[in-house]
Amino acid sequence: MAAAPAREGQPRADIHRKVTEARAAQLGWGGGPLRERLRVLRRVRHEIAENAAAIARAVDQGRNRPPGETLTAQVIPLADACRFLEKNAGRILATRRLGIRGRPLWLPGVQVRIRREPLGVVLVIGPSNYPLFLPGVQALHALAAGNAVVLKPGRGGAAPALAFADCLKAAGLDPRLCPVLDESPEAAERAIEVGVDKVVLTGSVQTGRAVLSQLAPRIVPATMELSGCDAAYVLEDADVALAARALYYGLRLNRGATCISPRRAFVPGRIAEELEGLLTDLICRGGPIPVEEGTAERLRSLVDDALGKGARLVAGEVGDSEVTGPVILADVSTEMHVTQEDIMAPVLSLIPVSDMREALDASVRCPYALGATVFGPEEAALQVAAQVRAGVVVVNDMIVPTADPRVPFGGRDKSGFGVTRGAEGLLGMTAPKAVLVRRGRWLPHLEGQGPALAQLASWYTEIVHGRSLRGRFRAAIRLARGLRAARRSGAGRPSRNQS
Repeated sequence: MAAAPAREGQPRADIHRKVTEARAAQLGWGGGPLRERLRVLRRVRHEIAENAAAIARAVDQGRNRPPGETLTAQVIPLADACRFLEKNAGRILATRRLGIRGRPLWLPGVQVRIRREPLGVVLVIGPSNYPLFLPGVQALHALAAGNAVVLKPGRGGAAPALAFADCLKAAGLDPRLCPVLDESPEAAERAIEVGVDKVVLTGSVQTGRAVLSQLAPRIVPATMELSGCDAAYVLEDADVALAARALYYGLRLNRGATCISPRRAFVPGRIAEELEGLLTDLICRGGPIPVEEGTAERLRSLVDDALGKGARLVAGEVGDSEVTGPVILADVSTEMHVTQEDIMAPVLSLIPVSDMREALDASVRCPYALGATVFGPEEAALQVAAQVRAGVVVVNDMIVPTADPRVPFGGRDKSGFGVTRGAEGLLGMTAPKAVLVRRGRWLPHLEGQGPALAQLASWYTEIVHGRSLRGRFRAAIRLARGLRAARRSGAGRPSRNQS
């Protein structure tokens, strides 16, 4: 993402001013008490509750989503994230003191404190599919940790981003601490050029590569929450009806534009026909699903490729700008392109397997590892979940449990790195600082690296790490004698002038 020439949109000078003002305001915000920051977040939660319908309308501009879906998928989880921070941020961010347990014996009197400190200015680059919840939670975590946030919404995300910023302002947050940029990629580029301390991106692999190419020369850290091509594992003794309803829900949620929607389902052959029939029956009750420009054409190409290689079209149809379906393909193999792509469209590939071992081996051929779902008896499903390569695994449900604000969210491989949300996401908005205090006056290492110190170090190493019990015992006696001699000679004690 190299520096772009000036284009229409937000002027460079305006972006420079907003980032610079955010950095100046962060000094007081991050240096103040955490309890004051959490009071602001509590008021933000109240603002969200009082303006929930208006916020949902801002999210839905031009999207035609069911109002209930927007409230449950974006507005309520955002308020839940506020409450999570109110109740838990103090404990998570508290200075941690290390006791004597585990401290090396050769470091007596050393006291250790681990502090969590804000990074500074965090650039949050939001997606187009969940323009309120995903960047909103990331911004709340960054603010709770004491950072300033520069929020760059994704395509079509300006209205919800501004509605969120209005809640922050109404709650008493200094507006300089969370400015909103325009939707253009150039706005993010220019903010990085001005100087930020971390970037949190939710977007495609292509966007992730572009942003990382700009961050690398500046040594700026990032959390990359990228695309998915999620797998579902249906065990032979699973509740097949539940699996069908859950898969159908995941395919239709947000018109299929959810990064952890199911795209691949590994199904034992003995229940494949039953699952196909249940999905077909559900899809017959549904209607057209609009998709973003260019998505239908890409999906049609993937479907044609699969059909040409032996897959069957079970249900659904791809139109010019919508999908009648969702689209269900059967007899799919993991070599087909449809099982390797991160397409934001309602399509599911049913992949026949003999057992879950074969399913797990086949699944890793996909380069994405964001989320996964397992259907089956809990104990058996948990055994499979433990072996799945993914950032989050849901058992006997679909997507919704991941909205729990306690749950860290992030992927692996092409699905990115780092996590947001939960305690781990909050800690990711901070830098650890270790503060070490030496208590006591015996500091033999200050007397130089002479033969005496080398001998003491040799005996110590034998005692702590040696193989032979007899040798360790002999070394302990020698070390005790050597330490007594060193103490009598005053080695390591400060001189009178130093005292």
